[in-house]
Amino acid sequence: MARVALNTHAPDFTLNDFSGNSVSLSDFTGRKNVLVVFNRGFF
Repeated sequence: MARVALNTHAPDFTLNDFSGNSVSLSDFTGRKNVLVVFNRGFF
């Protein structure tokens, strides 16, 4: 996947939350602010 350019909308994506439920960025459409944090895990 290509990098997202600065000052552009993030592409929609779906990931699992800590409970295993699917969550999409588009689920938050219309909310004032969304903060996305990617934690890098250690295996």
